Amino acid sequence: MPSPSVRFVSFGQAVVAACLLLGAALLGWQPPRELTAALVTVAYLTLCLVSWRHHRHSKAIQSLTQDALLIAYASQGGQARELAERSAAQLHEAGLTCNVLPLNRLDTLQGIRRALFIVSTYGEGEAPDNAARFERRLSSQAMDLSHLEFAVLALGDARYSHFCGFGQRLDARLRERHAVPLFDLLCADRGDPGILRHWQHQLSHLSGRSDYSDWQSAPYQPWRLDTRTRLNPSSSGAPVFRLALGGPATAFWQAGDIAEIGPQHPIREIEALLLRLGHDPHQPIPGEQTLALALSKRRLSSDEATLADHDVDALLSLPLLPHREYSIASVPTDGALELLVREARHADGRLGLGSGWLCQHAVLGGELALRIRSNPNFHGPAHSTPMILIGNGTGLAGLRAHLRERAAVPGSRNWLLFGERNQSIDYFFQQEIEHWLRTGHLQRLDLAFSRDQLEKRYVQHALRDAADELRRWIDAGAALYVCGSLEGMGRDVQQILVGLLGEAQLNTLSEQGRYRRDLY
Repeated sequence: MPSPSVRFVSFGQAVVAACLLLGAALLGWQPPRELTAALVTVAYLTLCLVSWRHHRHSKAIQSLTQDALLIAYASQGGQARELAERSAAQLHEAGLTCNVLPLNRLDTLQGIRRALFIVSTYGEGEAPDNAARFERRLSSQAMDLSHLEFAVLALGDARYSHFCGFGQRLDARLRERHAVPLFDLLCADRGDPGILRHWQHQLSHLSGRSDYSDWQSAPYQPWRLDTRTRLNPSSSGAPVFRLALGGPATAFWQAGDIAEIGPQHPIREIEALLLRLGHDPHQPIPGEQTLALALSKRRLSSDEATLADHDVDALLSLPLLPHREYSIASVPTDGALELLVREARHADGRLGLGSGWLCQHAVLGGELALRIRSNPNFHGPAHSTPMILIGNGTGLAGLRAHLRERAAVPGSRNWLLFGERNQSIDYFFQQEIEHWLRTGHLQRLDLAFSRDQLEKRYVQHALRDAADELRRWIDAGAALYVCGSLEGMGRDVQQILVGLLGEAQLNTLSEQGRYRRDLY
C-alpha cells in the first residue's frame, strides 16, 4: 500500500492531468469518456481533502486562541508525549484547561499567554521529527513573543555531546523573542526522577494546588528534627522558622541543592479519623509501625464519606502525599541541614500541608522523611567569580548557603540584596550578615524593608537604585543569583534587569551560566 505522501502526490498529479485534459479538449482533442470522468472525480476528491485538512487545522488553531494553557511536546520515542499528558492531567485535576499537541501542529504562538514545552532531543542535538518544522519556523521568522510566559522541560542523555540540545535551543530562541520564562530550563538526564518531581512541583505553583501525586516517589531517608526556632515573633507576616536537621553521616549537598520533604498529616487527626471510620489506629502495619502512621502519609479526600467503605487494604492503597521542596540554608560543614520555612495557610485558615508539618506538627527529636536533590542549575560559580545574590523572604535560605560555602575560602567578592517587611523583626540571620559585611566577605549589602516607610520599598527597587554598580559588577564578570518568590519579586527583578542590562545581555548571561534563578 502506498504511503500517505505517495497518495497525496498521486492526487496532485491527477489534478494536473485533469487540467491538461481540459486544455486538450479546448484544442479539439476528445479523450475517452471513462478517463475524463475518473480524473475529474480524483480532482474533486483532492479538493475535498485539502478543504478538510484546512478546516481541521483552522479548528485546532481556533481552540488554541482560547484562554487555555498550552502544553506542546516534541517526542521521538513517546516519553515527551507521555509526560505532556501527565502534566495536563495534573493541571486538569487542579481546575486548569490545557491544550496538548505536538510542536509541528503549532503554526503560531500569537494569542497564547502561557505555554509549557516538553521536548526530547534526537541524535546529536537534533529536534524530533514532530518538531523540526516548528524549529525552522521559529528560527527563521522575526516575532515578538513578549506576551508569552513559558517553561521548558528538556529530555536527553548526558552521554551525548549535545545534551538536551534541542531543548536548550528552544529555550534560547523563545528568550531572544522576548518571551518570559516562568522558571529556568529543566534538563532531565534519561528521565531523572528528581527533575521530573521538580517539574511537578513547579506545575503545582502554576495551578495553585499542591495535592497531586508524585509520578515517582522520592527515595526518602530518615532524618531527625533537632531544633525549630521562630525567627520573626510578633511579625505582621506569617511565622518563619529556622529548622536544623540531623541525618546520615554520609549525607552531602552543595549550596543550591534542594531538600525534598515527605510531609504527613497530624497523627492525632488521623487517629480520630480512623476511629470514626471504625478502624483501630494502632493496628500494626509491616514497615509502617501503625495504621495511623501509614495513613498520615497518604492523600485523603476532603469528603470523609468517600472513605467510609474503605477497608484497611483500600486505605493503604491510597497514593502517597506529594513531596515538598525547600532550599537548603546551610553547608555540610555546619553539622546540620538547615531550612528556612514560612508557615502557609489556605483561604479557610487551615495550615499548609508541608509547612504545617514542619513548623507545627513534626515532633522535636522525631523522624522526618527527607531526600537531598542535586540542583546543578543553582550551584555556585567559581570562587574567583564575583557573585550578586538577590532574594526576599525565605529565599534568603539558598543565598545564605552560597555565602557560607564561599566563606570557606577567603577572598571572594559578594554582594547581597535582601528584602522583607520590618527590619526590627524580619531581618533573618542579621548578626551573621552584618559580620560578613564588617569582615569584607560581603563587599556590599542592600536591604529593603517594605513596611519601614510610607512608600513600600522592595528588593527590586534597591536593585534599580544600584544600576551603575550593577553594571560595573557585571562588566567585571559577576554572576547573578536570584532566590525567592516567583510572583512579585521574581518577575519584577527580571523586568528591572532587562531594563538595566538589556534583554540581549541578560540572555547572554543566562547562556553563560551567570544568571540563575531558584523561584517558587
